[in-house]
Amino acid sequence: MPLERLIKFFTSLRLTVVLLVLSMVLVFAGTLGEVEMGLYKAQTDFFRSFIVFWQPPGAHWRIPVFPGGYFLGLTLLLNLIAAHLSRFKLTRKKIGLWVIHAGLILLILGQLSTDLFAVDSQMHLRDGQTKNYSQSERVDELAVTDVTDKKLETVVAIPEPLLARQGEIRNARLPFAVRVKQFYANSMLSTNAAPGFARVTADAGLGSDDLWWRPVPRETATDRRDAPSALVQIVTPQGPLGTWLVSDWLEQPQTFTTPGGRTYQLQLRPARFYLPFSLTLLKFHHDVYEGTDIPKNYSSLVTLDNPASGEHRKVLIHMNDPLRYDGRTFYQASFDTDNEGTILQVVKNPGWLAPYLACGLIATGMVVQFLSHLVPFLRKRRAA
Repeated sequence: MPLERLIKFFTSLRLTVVLLVLSMVLVFAGTLGEVEMGLYKAQTDFFRSFIVFWQPPGAHWRIPVFPGGYFLGLTLLLNLIAAHLSRFKLTRKKIGLWVIHAGLILLILGQLSTDLFAVDSQMHLRDGQTKNYSQSERVDELAVTDVTDKKLETVVAIPEPLLARQGEIRNARLPFAVRVKQFYANSMLSTNAAPGFARVTADAGLGSDDLWWRPVPRETATDRRDAPSALVQIVTPQGPLGTWLVSDWLEQPQTFTTPGGRTYQLQLRPARFYLPFSLTLLKFHHDVYEGTDIPKNYSSLVTLDNPASGEHRKVLIHMNDPLRYDGRTFYQASFDTDNEGTILQVVKNPGWLAPYLACGLIATGMVVQFLSHLVPFLRKRRAA
């Protein structure tokens, strides 16, 4: 019967061996791919995908060539569960094996949860600076900010994937539409007409005079990021107001006023993740071994202020001693070359406990399984 064949297929030991061999090949190929593709792209293409594709140089089409990390991981998970349920009965002598397999299942699910739901960002603080948000290292957003009221700013953030689709974007909180006329996921700007560069066709704000741009390949190295640019047109019920250039290369936002008299700003910036609390950098320390330039310790003394809970305290964040607060972990990642600023890596991972629990279950299961055979053996030996 088809159902019996399906069960036999997923409980097969041959399937386990084939999946493990394919996993080793994938790890080997992904490691080699890091040399040319960079760590970030190699991880995305090989391990965070269901199918690995090969794209010939200069072509716009791709060929599926190998199963990806998600496919192999989920298939291994199904194989493990199916084989365990069909072969092992829940008896006292098998409790250790059940606990070990539960730990392996939790380990796989924990890794999948991390890949799907974990959020990595950074918080860059200068001495005395206060922030209540961190910023993405890879993804940008178009911030449309109502700055009419000097005491209160209203921000509507348009994520980068919507910009990449181009076309018209509407939001109930905006009295106009944002029409994306052109978008480059990674770009270069120039003040001179150079080969490969096209004139920016904006008719308002920065970019409406002598500016040229061109698309460039996406960055794949972990220490470099894309600099996207776009041409956006603001369309009101009375008609278009103009076309502005927004770019990661522009530090200043573009400003315009609607027919209703409200003033807005446009800025393409790294996507922000706002926090219910703020951190203020009091002092950054870069300690070295005496008489050398060898780093000994990096540390950031910050003030944590949470208005909701009334919490206000000083925290020292340094190497191997992060701040864990509100489901986030703040690591000391880097610093400014003048030693007056710090860069904190902010990680929000709902499944951060899974690896610890999984390893604990596996270790407990191994001990229980060992004792379940050792104790009867010792009893028989004593009786003999």
